[in-house]
Amino acid sequence: MVTRRGIGGPFARFQRPPKRDPFQPPAGWVGSVPEWLVFRELERAGLQEGADFLYQSSKFGGRQQKGGAIFDFEIYNPPDLCINVQSEFFHYSTVDQRSHDALRRAQVESQGVTLIFIDEADLRKNARFFVRAALRFQDYSKMT
Repeated sequence: MVTRRGIGGPFARFQRPPKRDPFQPPAGWVGSVPEWLVFRELERAGLQEGADFLYQSSKFGGRQQKGGAIFDFEIYNPPDLCINVQSEFFHYSTVDQRSHDALRRAQVESQGVTLIFIDEADLRKNARFFVRAALRFQDYSKMT
């Protein structure tokens, strides 16, 4: 039975839940939306936080020491891999920030670790492809 208010009758109480925005992180997420997209795709790839990767990993003393850095994701499986999400505003807007990111890459690579950058725009187009490529040590960012 269809009424002016929609479907009536015995199925009126069974309504579909509202569609969830695929770019909306769950409640309680402390990072950015692009970081959440990477986190979600790492879990979809079968990796577990703590065992296979670490979110917001501190290297070389982190923010507490000169020359220290925080990487968005440190991957243990495969080993010696870090992933950083690059936003247009913070990472490509100035020459200083681009050179800082290049120096950070050189610093971490001198320790035998590969740093892969993933652009925010790429994550919004196809997060699965770019995260899986990063896990294969392939970098498609503007920094390459």
